[in-house]
Amino acid sequence: MSTSADPLATLAALPGVTESVNAVRAAVDRVYGHRVMRRRSNEVTSEAALRGARGSAALAGADWALEEVRRRTDFGAEGEPRTVGAALRLTAEAGQLLSIWRQSPLRVLARLHLVAAGGAEGDERIGRPRQSGEPVDEPLIGSDLPLPDADEVAGRLDGLARLLLAGSEAPALVTAAVVHGELLALRPFVSRNGLVARTAERIVLVGSGLDPKSICPAEVGYAELGAAPYMAALEGYASGTPEGMAVWIAHCGRAVELGARESTAVCEALQRGAA
Repeated sequence: MSTSADPLATLAALPGVTESVNAVRAAVDRVYGHRVMRRRSNEVTSEAALRGARGSAALAGADWALEEVRRRTDFGAEGEPRTVGAALRLTAEAGQLLSIWRQSPLRVLARLHLVAAGGAEGDERIGRPRQSGEPVDEPLIGSDLPLPDADEVAGRLDGLARLLLAGSEAPALVTAAVVHGELLALRPFVSRNGLVARTAERIVLVGSGLDPKSICPAEVGYAELGAAPYMAALEGYASGTPEGMAVWIAHCGRAVELGARESTAVCEALQRGAA
């Protein structure tokens, strides 16, 4: 990233980013302007949370049908059920952490990892950045994306926290995309980094005021766009080039647009009495 006083604002000025920001703003405004939102916004928020969790879990290797996620109550089994359960817990937890995020992003990230790794009591690796020599279990991200060492992780996490606490004039989409991309590139925890990164992005989008009711689940969009484009865009972010960063921000923007479209469909269904 740029070393200017406001590197996020520098990213916002990259070619194509303004168009992505404007498209996201228009998509969000459309769903917030739907007549159903005036009286049934809580229902839309609940449905968006469920669909967002399903989408995030799908990217983490548990691509379940929405109705399967809706009806299941037992997520304790290893493998896919644990992944879906982690995504659901993170979605529920995110809304409780907005005020803490503004004061200590790293504390929130530690909490998110604890929530994601529920049931792993006694594992000292949970809820803290990984240390030298500790492996990372992140199936979606293969060996093509270099894994930073523990010292680099610690330094870049500290830098990310300072950047967020300093504030920026950059649009919320840019800040959210950087948080998401940085956490995926770093993989600071021994597991569940993707789930944590997407939840952190959600916290930024809500806390910034872009999506205060959390009804535009970008996770739905990422799942719809597919894992391969997601990883290709992430590689652009990890490259650190202006072109790569712009591609990643645009990908994140498109995901938010698709999340807004999903909730617009929910509003339409509620209006028809079909949801």
